Amino acid sequence: WEILVKSIGWRGGQLDDLSRHRLIRRLIGLEVTDLVNATVQCLRENSVRSVEELQQLQFNVIGFSEDMHRRNRQMKDFLYANMYRHNRVVRMAVKAERIITDLFKAYQSEPAMLPQHVQGFIESRGLERTICDYIAGMTDRFALQEHSKLFDPSSLP
Repeated sequence: WEILVKSIGWRGGQLDDLSRHRLIRRLIGLEVTDLVNATVQCLRENSVRSVEELQQLQFNVIGFSEDMHRRNRQMKDFLYANMYRHNRVVRMAVKAERIITDLFKAYQSEPAMLPQHVQGFIESRGLERTICDYIAGMTDRFALQEHSKLFDPSSLP
């Protein structure tokens, strides 16, 4: 992480779009370079000279160096603790799950609420698969609007 921060000259605070772009671009570059170098080193260490020899190996040849594995683990731990499990992210995930569950149960209990063209798939795909596919195709905004139409008494259907 420190290597990335230094490489883009970031001094702390909010990342502007350009700095974020540079950071991600640099991260991808470092990862790709490490992957290629570690793979070449592994091929050399195992004296692989042909596809047949490569296929005979009992382990993966393509992979990151131990150092990059460690750095990736640190980054994943950081992201998990500070982003994926951030209270605002968790709240939104719980809300999203609630909305999707509510929509699924509503359509399951009353399939006639599904649009006519979607109802046409029920016979061939089954009710649950049809509902899943319909919900999966919704944008966030549309899912929120549908939820409001179905569950908010002040909202028009």
